[in-house]
Amino acid sequence: MELTVARIGRAHGLKGDVALDLRTDDPGERLGVGQVLRTVPADAGPLTVTRARVQQDRWVVAFAEVADRTAAERLRGVELVVEADNSEEEDAWYPHELRGLRAELANGTVVGEVIGLDHLPAHDVLVVSEPLQAGKVRTLVPFVKAIVPVVDIDAGRVVLDPPGGLLARDAVDAEVDVEVDAEVDEPGAGRDGADGKA
Repeated sequence: MELTVARIGRAHGLKGDVALDLRTDDPGERLGVGQVLRTVPADAGPLTVTRARVQQDRWVVAFAEVADRTAAERLRGVELVVEADNSEEEDAWYPHELRGLRAELANGTVVGEVIGLDHLPAHDVLVVSEPLQAGKVRTLVPFVKAIVPVVDIDAGRVVLDPPGGLLARDAVDAEVDVEVDAEVDEPGAGRDGADGKA
């Protein structure tokens, strides 16, 4: 299974160096001088690392096959990939291990399917496809233990404990509640709570 190490960003300087958007926890090993990385799309590589450094918290690398800035600009958006086995660490998974898992609530209600893992600056997020009446909706779920307490690869599921309003289905349910309330409430009808809210 292929694991994405990084996505190539903008060209850096005139000699063909490129900035990388990392997708690995071990850039020192994956991007070491002499490493040969396959690419997606495949016709952009393979690429051989000749130089790598960190500049202003960003990895900048040079490849033997990239001679100048023009060639570097053509690589923008290309993914660098390696072959990877399934992770054996506890609480660590590769994106390919998570794709296709059933996303459900603690009570067993299925809310959708994991279709990916995105790396955001604050933390990773699971991309969950939620089937709704209007069609499928992509929902980003913070991949933190408080919200995703269970990842069970063998059972093919992740358990979500989301705060209210995180899932797309919450917005649909809220709209239904508002419509139901509007039909049931009549002038002068009371509700629980001093401020008129349930």
